[in-house]
Amino acid sequence: MYHNILVPISFDPERDVTAPLKLAQILATPDAKITLLHVVEQVPSYAISYLPTEYMAQARAALQQELDGLAKTLPDQAVGQVIEGHSGRSILDWAEQNKPDLIIMASHRPGMQDLLLGSTASQVVRHAACAVHVVR
Repeated sequence: MYHNILVPISFDPERDVTAPLKLAQILATPDAKITLLHVVEQVPSYAISYLPTEYMAQARAALQQELDGLAKTLPDQAVGQVIEGHSGRSILDWAEQNKPDLIIMASHRPGMQDLLLGSTASQVVRHAACAVHVVR
Protein backbone atom coordinates (compact mmCIF):
# COMPACT_ATOMS: atom_id res chain seq x y z
CA MET A 1 0.00 0.00 0.00
CA TYR A 2 1.22 3.48 -0.90
CA HIS A 3 0.86 6.81 0.92
CA ASN A 4 1.77 9.35 -1.78
CA ILE A 5 0.77 8.45 -5.34
CA LEU A 6 1.40 10.48 -8.49
CA VAL A 7 -0.82 9.80 -11.50
CA PRO A 8 0.29 11.78 -14.58
CA ILE A 9 -2.75 12.39 -16.76
CA SER A 10 -2.67 12.80 -20.52
CA PHE A 11 -5.87 13.89 -22.21
CA ASP A 12 -4.87 12.27 -25.53
CA PRO A 13 -7.85 10.36 -26.96
CA GLU A 14 -5.96 7.05 -27.17
CA ARG A 15 -5.03 7.12 -23.47
CA ASP A 16 -7.39 5.54 -20.95
CA VAL A 17 -7.35 7.50 -17.68
CA THR A 18 -9.75 5.19 -15.89
CA ALA A 19 -7.28 2.29 -15.47
CA PRO A 20 -4.59 4.34 -13.65
CA LEU A 21 -7.24 5.92 -11.41
CA LYS A 22 -8.70 2.53 -10.47
CA LEU A 23 -5.23 1.18 -9.75
CA ALA A 24 -4.42 4.21 -7.58
CA GLN A 25 -7.54 3.51 -5.50
CA ILE A 26 -6.57 -0.14 -5.11
CA LEU A 27 -2.95 0.55 -4.11
CA ALA A 28 -3.57 3.59 -1.88
CA THR A 29 -3.69 3.45 1.89
CA PRO A 30 -6.89 4.91 3.39
CA ASP A 31 -5.13 8.21 4.14
CA ALA A 32 -3.07 8.35 0.92
CA LYS A 33 -2.53 11.54 -1.03
CA ILE A 34 -3.15 11.05 -4.76
CA THR A 35 -2.00 13.78 -7.14
CA LEU A 36 -3.29 13.91 -10.71
CA LEU A 37 -0.69 15.81 -12.71
CA HIS A 38 -1.04 17.20 -16.22
CA VAL A 39 1.93 18.74 -18.01
CA VAL A 40 1.21 21.46 -20.56
CA GLU A 41 3.92 21.47 -23.19
CA GLN A 42 5.35 24.93 -23.78
CA VAL A 43 4.12 26.62 -26.94
CA PRO A 44 7.05 27.73 -29.13
CA SER A 45 7.61 31.49 -29.09
CA TYR A 46 7.02 31.76 -32.84
CA ALA A 47 3.54 30.21 -32.43
CA ILE A 48 2.43 31.96 -29.25
CA SER A 49 2.15 35.30 -31.07
CA TYR A 50 -0.67 33.82 -33.20
CA LEU A 51 -2.76 32.83 -30.17
CA PRO A 52 -5.13 35.16 -28.32
CA THR A 53 -3.48 36.56 -25.19
CA GLU A 54 -5.94 34.80 -22.87
CA TYR A 55 -5.63 31.42 -24.61
CA MET A 56 -3.05 29.86 -22.27
CA ALA A 57 -4.85 30.99 -19.12
CA GLN A 58 -8.17 29.65 -20.40
CA ALA A 59 -6.63 26.36 -21.51
CA ARG A 60 -4.91 25.93 -18.16
CA ALA A 61 -8.17 26.67 -16.29
CA ALA A 62 -10.05 24.12 -18.42
CA LEU A 63 -7.39 21.48 -17.76
CA GLN A 64 -7.49 22.21 -14.03
CA GLN A 65 -11.27 21.84 -14.07
CA GLU A 66 -10.95 18.43 -15.80
CA LEU A 67 -8.38 17.27 -13.25
CA ASP A 68 -10.55 18.49 -10.35
CA GLY A 69 -13.46 16.50 -11.77
CA LEU A 70 -11.31 13.36 -11.95
CA ALA A 71 -9.99 13.98 -8.42
CA LYS A 72 -13.56 14.03 -7.09
CA THR A 73 -13.94 10.40 -8.19
CA LEU A 74 -11.10 9.44 -5.82
CA PRO A 75 -10.68 9.58 -2.02
CA ASP A 76 -10.72 12.94 -0.22
CA GLN A 77 -6.97 13.56 -0.41
CA ALA A 78 -6.88 13.51 -4.23
CA VAL A 79 -5.90 16.76 -5.95
CA GLY A 80 -5.27 17.90 -9.50
CA GLN A 81 -2.31 20.00 -10.57
CA VAL A 82 -1.36 21.54 -13.92
CA ILE A 83 2.28 22.41 -14.61
CA GLU A 84 4.23 23.52 -17.68
CA GLY A 85 7.25 21.97 -19.34
CA HIS A 86 8.44 18.88 -21.17
CA SER A 87 6.24 16.01 -19.98
CA GLY A 88 8.87 13.41 -19.07
CA ARG A 89 11.32 15.80 -17.45
CA SER A 90 8.57 17.74 -15.65
CA ILE A 91 7.04 14.58 -14.18
CA LEU A 92 10.46 13.54 -12.90
CA ASP A 93 11.16 17.01 -11.48
CA TRP A 94 7.77 17.07 -9.73
CA ALA A 95 8.43 13.61 -8.30
CA GLU A 96 11.86 14.65 -7.05
CA GLN A 97 10.37 17.64 -5.21
CA ASN A 98 7.22 15.93 -3.84
CA LYS A 99 8.62 12.44 -3.12
CA PRO A 100 5.75 10.14 -4.17
CA ASP A 101 6.28 6.51 -3.29
CA LEU A 102 4.49 5.37 -6.48
CA ILE A 103 3.90 6.76 -9.96
CA ILE A 104 1.08 5.20 -11.99
CA MET A 105 1.15 6.02 -15.71
CA ALA A 106 -0.95 5.06 -18.69
CA SER A 107 1.02 4.16 -21.80
CA HIS A 108 0.22 3.32 -25.39
CA ARG A 109 1.79 0.52 -27.34
CA PRO A 110 5.25 1.73 -28.33
CA GLY A 111 5.84 2.45 -32.00
CA MET A 112 9.04 2.87 -33.96
CA GLN A 113 9.29 6.54 -32.98
CA ASP A 114 9.11 5.59 -29.29
CA LEU A 115 11.86 3.02 -29.74
CA LEU A 116 14.16 5.62 -31.24
CA LEU A 117 13.26 8.67 -29.13
CA GLY A 118 11.71 7.17 -26.00
CA SER A 119 8.20 7.74 -24.72
CA THR A 120 7.28 9.71 -21.61
CA ALA A 121 6.49 6.51 -19.71
CA SER A 122 9.82 4.91 -20.58
CA GLN A 123 11.68 8.06 -19.52
CA VAL A 124 9.88 8.08 -16.17
CA VAL A 125 10.45 4.34 -15.67
CA ARG A 126 14.18 4.69 -16.35
CA HIS A 127 14.79 7.73 -14.14
CA ALA A 128 12.23 7.84 -11.31
CA ALA A 129 13.52 7.34 -7.77
CA CYS A 130 10.33 5.51 -6.72
CA ALA A 131 8.23 2.61 -7.95
CA VAL A 132 6.54 3.14 -11.33
CA HIS A 133 3.54 1.14 -12.52
CA VAL A 134 2.73 1.41 -16.24
CA VAL A 135 -0.84 0.60 -17.28
CA ARG A 136 -1.86 -0.30 -20.82
